[in-house]
Amino acid sequence: MAASEAGGAALPGRLTGNSSSVSLLVATAIVVADMVGVGVFTSLGFQVKDIPSGFSILLLWTIGGIVALCGVFSYGELGAMFPRSSGEYNFLSRAYHPAFGFVAGWVSATVGFSAPVALAAMAFGEYGKSILPNAPPLALAIGIVWIVSLVQLTGVRHSSTFQLISTILKVLLIVAFLACGFVIGTPQPVSFAPHAVDFSYVVSAPFAISLVFVMYSFSGWNAATYIIGEMKQPERNVPRAMLFGTLIVMVIYVALNAVFLHTAPIDKLAGQIDVARISGSHIFGEFGGRVVGGMICIGLISSISAMMWIGPRVMMTMGEDIPALRIFARRSTSGAPAYAILFQLAVATLMLFTRSFDQVLEFIQFSLLFCSFFTVLGVIKLRITHPGLPRPYRAWGYPFTPLVFLLVTGFMMYYLLTTQPKPSLLGSLIMISGLLIYAVFRKQTGKSPAIASSGAE
Repeated sequence: MAASEAGGAALPGRLTGNSSSVSLLVATAIVVADMVGVGVFTSLGFQVKDIPSGFSILLLWTIGGIVALCGVFSYGELGAMFPRSSGEYNFLSRAYHPAFGFVAGWVSATVGFSAPVALAAMAFGEYGKSILPNAPPLALAIGIVWIVSLVQLTGVRHSSTFQLISTILKVLLIVAFLACGFVIGTPQPVSFAPHAVDFSYVVSAPFAISLVFVMYSFSGWNAATYIIGEMKQPERNVPRAMLFGTLIVMVIYVALNAVFLHTAPIDKLAGQIDVARISGSHIFGEFGGRVVGGMICIGLISSISAMMWIGPRVMMTMGEDIPALRIFARRSTSGAPAYAILFQLAVATLMLFTRSFDQVLEFIQFSLLFCSFFTVLGVIKLRITHPGLPRPYRAWGYPFTPLVFLLVTGFMMYYLLTTQPKPSLLGSLIMISGLLIYAVFRKQTGKSPAIASSGAE
């Protein structure tokens, strides 16, 4: 039923039998690692085709970061109110109904994380050729997913160390690349100061469409909400981890695009997907492509690690609520949800062998946006219907920040429906299948599957 009782005895909602050992620093590293993938290294070429302006491009990425921050503020409020792992599965169950939460959990637990893991692993395999030119990309992709999964199976303590080290290494490599670009790169005739013509670019359709793809590069800002139950002082640290992580990534993204434009001619970048390699070749010469390839390759390790950490926590939490999925709630002696990790590993591996992850990613984009949209809308709903619920953290800038996020996310869903109607409709079918499975579980148990620990009723 409602979220009124969601704020009662069940509100603490922390995972039982689990030591909270994930620090603010590690949670921030997870957010950074989950966000920074290959998107920022490949998007610029398509943006400068229609927006050949340094100022407009940097403004585009800045706006993307601001919209992501608007989502952070709303998710931070929900995370502090309902401190339980699993992200949208938890939030939508509390704000609306366990059926809605199950649909979000179903999408995330089955393909929502496995497909991005497979895509990042395949990118690792392709970029890995710059370091190991004779290695088959598929073998490298499968190998890195299995290695990272084995680390996750060792428990939270080792996973935290691995995540922190790999993310710090990623950030240091990017900072080194930025420094080299600004110090030894040959400056191009591009201006980052605003000019009168920039206004026409900012209000153009290509700018709005480019913002859609910029937002995809910023996806992952909510990563900390999937591991709330494992965090120290989650009421304080979940909002902080998302805020600090998103701000760090925002600075990185703006700086990277500035370096790309500063070091390579716009006409050489326009329409190209490997803009980082082009920039690297202008900075380091012929060796530049291998330098950039190696940097991206190493950076992808932390991204895969983050997704192999947070993804299984959705299935784990669902297993705590639903008898038929109980096996996924089991933890190893080191505290890792072993069966949930192995399940995501199996799905990601299958996608790599069948090369199906590209199609799956197209199918689920609309579903993921749909769930994020209604999660943020849930903040407004709960403020209106249950103003007395304890809110250890309140969304900054409410109600304007949630409305900004809803406006941009709504535009992204509209864009997908009009430009990719078939994949979007197939994504909707995945959600409908989740509803049907929920109905089966409800019939078997005689009650809403998520009620037991979500406190939704």
